[in-house]
Amino acid sequence: MKIIKLFSLTVLLLIASKAMSQEFKLGKVSIAELEQKSHPKDSAATAAILYKKGTARIEYDVNDGFVTVTDVETRIKIYKKEGLDWANQDVWFYNYSGLREKVSFSDAVTYNIVGGKIEKTKLKSDGVFEEVLNKYKSLKKITMPNVKEGSVIEFKYSIKCPQEIIRDWDFQTSIPVNYSEFSTFIPEYYTFSPRQKGYFFPKATTARVAKSITFNSKERSGGRVTSTNFSTDYLTYMEDQVTYKAVDFPAMKDEAYVNNIDNYTSSVAHELSMTKFPNQVLKEYSADWASVVRTIYDYDDFGPELNKTGYFEDDLKKILSGINTPEEKILVILNHVKSNVKWNKYYGYGCDNGVKKAYKEKTGNIADINLMLTAMLRYSGLTANPVLVSTRSNGIALFPNRTAFNYVIAAVETPNGYVLLDASEKFTVPNVLPLRVLNWSGRLIRKDGSSEEINLMPEKTSVDNVFMNYSIDSAGKVTGKTRRQYMDYNAMITRGNIEGLKEEEYLEKLENKNKKIEISDYSKTNEKDILLPIIETYSFTGNDLCEVIGGKIYLNPMLFFATNNNPFKQESREYPVDFSFPFTDKYSINIEIPEGFVVETLPAPAAVTMEDNLGVFKFNIAANDNKLQLSILHQINEAIVSAEKYEMLKEYYKTMVEKETEKIVLKRI
Repeated sequence: MKIIKLFSLTVLLLIASKAMSQEFKLGKVSIAELEQKSHPKDSAATAAILYKKGTARIEYDVNDGFVTVTDVETRIKIYKKEGLDWANQDVWFYNYSGLREKVSFSDAVTYNIVGGKIEKTKLKSDGVFEEVLNKYKSLKKITMPNVKEGSVIEFKYSIKCPQEIIRDWDFQTSIPVNYSEFSTFIPEYYTFSPRQKGYFFPKATTARVAKSITFNSKERSGGRVTSTNFSTDYLTYMEDQVTYKAVDFPAMKDEAYVNNIDNYTSSVAHELSMTKFPNQVLKEYSADWASVVRTIYDYDDFGPELNKTGYFEDDLKKILSGINTPEEKILVILNHVKSNVKWNKYYGYGCDNGVKKAYKEKTGNIADINLMLTAMLRYSGLTANPVLVSTRSNGIALFPNRTAFNYVIAAVETPNGYVLLDASEKFTVPNVLPLRVLNWSGRLIRKDGSSEEINLMPEKTSVDNVFMNYSIDSAGKVTGKTRRQYMDYNAMITRGNIEGLKEEEYLEKLENKNKKIEISDYSKTNEKDILLPIIETYSFTGNDLCEVIGGKIYLNPMLFFATNNNPFKQESREYPVDFSFPFTDKYSINIEIPEGFVVETLPAPAAVTMEDNLGVFKFNIAANDNKLQLSILHQINEAIVSAEKYEMLKEYYKTMVEKETEKIVLKRI
């Protein structure tokens, strides 16, 4: 997959020329902006960012040393009612004992045309809120006043961070961006790695200027007469300045089966890679993946936690008694951790409570649980190591940086490859991870500090087997029985859907999903034994599963299992198609037609095989007296399909939908 595409030089020069010719200033909203009824380049846009400018400065504070101050100002135009949500703005910030940031909004004004004149409505204090997201982050929120279709809103915000952290800057969002500018001002003591992603790149300009810091000090001298001496010192250094400018960047259009749209958004991120202060040694943080993993492994809440074993040794000796094979050890230890420590819903590759406390209190974050799991696996004699992961919601870890990851799992090295484990969820089994973890690749870290990339995407297809027998009466009523077998990821998802619901509630959802059928004689097999497929069996009746018109019965033979719509409707596609995991859907259906009827029209068999073994669809149906036999296979062999194969996949699904929705026609004899 190629996420990054460069503009041609000609396009870049045109953008740069246009960008340099525009000047923006908050408070200078024009009549033309307010009267504009739709976006000139995207008539479907509900709103647009007319102008957004941000600066991130690492500057010296006499009390706190070097800090990062980020200032942002924005102007947004609201075109349609659906765009009114843009009146609600928020900024997240770190807010815990280890890192407290300060956020403030200012100059927030809504502009409307009233009586041919511009009316201003300023944000009042009752429109400013603060919300705690979790123990680490909070939100500062504003709700702009008097916003309606046609309004223009403006606001500023400032973030003061006591550490050298430069936030990511998005040049694209879900609405068009007319102009976006972002500048960084970094002292020579810091080296940041700027990383751009997306399909559109902004124009960047650089400069280096001299800066100075003034230090004022005073010193008292003793003796019979006390005196105070004042002195001033100066420190001169070079500051690197970079400015990115983007003009007329299109809105990001979400599509079916997109992992995380942010992975493809035009943006720039800055990761601190090293520092070199006067008279101090150079310190590396994330110059490459090797330095990233070394830095993370050395954190007190990571590497040292893997070395703690005393808290579980007695328990582990008991449960491993008589257990010899690696496979048995893996299962016993995985189940022990899942049974004894519950996930508190916090992510992180660094321990929160610490493994010892988490084990004692029976709760912890992801790192508490899975580093504990890794330590136990090692103690049992297995070669186990942690794997750093970025969850699907966090985005793909494209470039070396410590914040690319927000999760950790365990990997056991075996002669047949790695066995991946996550003990945070009840229904996971070896090599069947929570869906949030299936995000391209992770990075395994060994004790010696070496690392390697680990493929997180499943290669084995997860099977969904459906066996169905049903009969139709002359009035079109359908009566039948279904047996459905879910395996691997399908089994994990199904068990998760069932858990926590009363059977009546679950069956009501199932009935509504399946065209309002009535279900009876429902049963489940292997619900608790998660190493085996879960099997559902039920009888059903339905009065709206076929049509009776003019003495003929029109029947979709797959009933409520047919795929009715092609999810791939766009002419072309820029993003990979992410199915999460490969899958095989099989249907074996036997149909008994009513007495006095014969088949008038029967769908023809069909078979589609995609190139490179990407997938296969087979549809076969046969008639024998009053019996019909239907066999269908729909198999996708890759979890992620590149955009280059989109046209082939689109045609595959088109054929599949046409065939699965084709009807059998029965006529009276």
